[in-house]
Amino acid sequence: MNKTMTSIFALAVAFGTAIAAHAEVKGDVKAGEGKIAMCIGCHGIVDYKASFPEVYKVPKIAGQGAGYIESALHAYAKGERRFPTMHAVAVALSEQDIADISAYYAQLGQAGATALPEKPAREPSIEVAALLQKGGCVACHGSNFAKPIDPSYPQLAGQNADYLFVALKAYKAGVTPYVGRANPIMGGVAKQFTNDELKSLAGYIGSLDGNVKTVAESRFR
Repeated sequence: MNKTMTSIFALAVAFGTAIAAHAEVKGDVKAGEGKIAMCIGCHGIVDYKASFPEVYKVPKIAGQGAGYIESALHAYAKGERRFPTMHAVAVALSEQDIADISAYYAQLGQAGATALPEKPAREPSIEVAALLQKGGCVACHGSNFAKPIDPSYPQLAGQNADYLFVALKAYKAGVTPYVGRANPIMGGVAKQFTNDELKSLAGYIGSLDGNVKTVAESRFR
């Protein structure tokens, strides 16, 4: 085996080992409750707004899928999502920390929650329906936008519309020195639309009933 093949093989083994190790990490809700001091200053305040790269409400993460929260935190840590504050938080977390925090937020505020209907009660306008079809949004996020086909995909229904708009623009921009998100699937989808169209999509999806919410928590822990 030549040197190049040896290097490739070693990388493949290391990558496989890393994936296996990550898959074995199980989140602990109780442990996660003790690790969210850095989170509640933004995500534990109803209607709290960020100011980078523009003013918008931070995303609701209580009730969001644990797999998606984990995926997002890893992307912030790696710089695949550009956001200075979230990068600083994420790089300080271990794999176990990420799993615990994700497990905690996934169950937060969900006690007694009722199941959502398969399709939204509110129908989109003709224009928005055409945009949703063009983007193929339901194929990944579910017909009610709250049942993604993969655990690493987010629930979107009921998310803050202004956050969704900022996120879509970030995917459209790709990774730049200061802003943007690296995701080939979402990047390809978002690039099909004008910003006005992205805003219309975000406004409709954000208006739907969903399980994600902001649960007010004390800032003193």
